[in-house]
Amino acid sequence: MTTIIRYEGRGAVITGGASGIGRKTAERIVAEGGSVCIWDVDAARIEAVCNELGPKAHGVAVNITDPAAVEKAAQTAEQHLGRIDVLVCSAGVAGQNELVAKYPIDEWKRVFDINVNGLFYCNRFIVPLMQKHGYGRIVNVSSIAGKEGNPTASAYSSSKAAVIGLTKSLGKELAKDGITVNAIAPATVDTPILAQVSQAHIDYMRSKIPMGRFGTVDELASIITWLASEECSFTTGAVFDISGGRATY
Repeated sequence: MTTIIRYEGRGAVITGGASGIGRKTAERIVAEGGSVCIWDVDAARIEAVCNELGPKAHGVAVNITDPAAVEKAAQTAEQHLGRIDVLVCSAGVAGQNELVAKYPIDEWKRVFDINVNGLFYCNRFIVPLMQKHGYGRIVNVSSIAGKEGNPTASAYSSSKAAVIGLTKSLGKELAKDGITVNAIAPATVDTPILAQVSQAHIDYMRSKIPMGRFGTVDELASIITWLASEECSFTTGAVFDISGGRATY
């Protein structure tokens, strides 16, 4: 397969970039000529990924729930990359499986702090850096759970619904600034996040997918790298399903 070069001269920030969807997206962007700044909470894992990807990869250890840390990381990323053209927000947590009536309040807050507040901070502090150059591509990773809701996963489902709302709002705000903002809504993907949920919930999620399997990080990276490229120029505030046939609207 011939490698297409869509990211020559482009710089991308990828949250959760040291594993799963984020890591595969970083690999694709570097392979297509771009430079990446990987954000993650695990400094050792960041270093390992950057060593593997080579000189076009840099990393910043950052807790995205801390707005001051995110603002500083954005400035550091701009210094590394020269300019930030792409933001891919893939960092997130699944949260506990529990009925709404029994859901631990502290766990609810933790899930929202990472999946919603953290993503907001990343969008909030990187948008002005894109506006300086009149160009940007933002891809926020939501979930089919944010559209349909999964039982015993109310915190995760609600947080991913919030990601969709934020994406649609920001897409409209930036529609004339040369910056597109889109989201993907995957069904379950085979990533390390599955270790955070029960086997019963995993079996339930697989049963909902007509294809009878989970998605792969390669499949998600393919649509993300299109949405984050110059080719995606007339699509903003949209949500792209990648669900093996699960999505019904």
